[in-house]
Amino acid sequence: MRIPLVALALVAGCAVDTAPPARAAERFHAALAAHREEAACALLTRRTADRLPDPGQTCADALRELRLGPGGPVASVGVWGDEAQVRLTGDTLFLHRFSYGWRVKAAGCRPMGDLPYACEVED
Repeated sequence: MRIPLVALALVAGCAVDTAPPARAAERFHAALAAHREEAACALLTRRTADRLPDPGQTCADALRELRLGPGGPVASVGVWGDEAQVRLTGDTLFLHRFSYGWRVKAAGCRPMGDLPYACEVED
């Protein structure tokens, strides 16, 4: 069966760019690995950064206390509109796209079978 060239062009034009959310996830884990928790907090959504710390604690203190594991290389990326899931070899993160870029909504996530992911950091 031959697929018309126009159909191929339309399909190719619909490709989703997965690089930006993958880079945001890598930057988040790189900041944690370098003990730059303030920089990692800047990569969180505002809602996640506000909900993370306990009373009297900063976002950076909360991230330091959590000691999230290493992220590792990107294993897969899924993008659905303004939402993304980035699976690194050592972590799964969920991100949201804003006009100023991708930000981490949840990190330190583990699959729970048929249940939603359990995350150490989430909004």
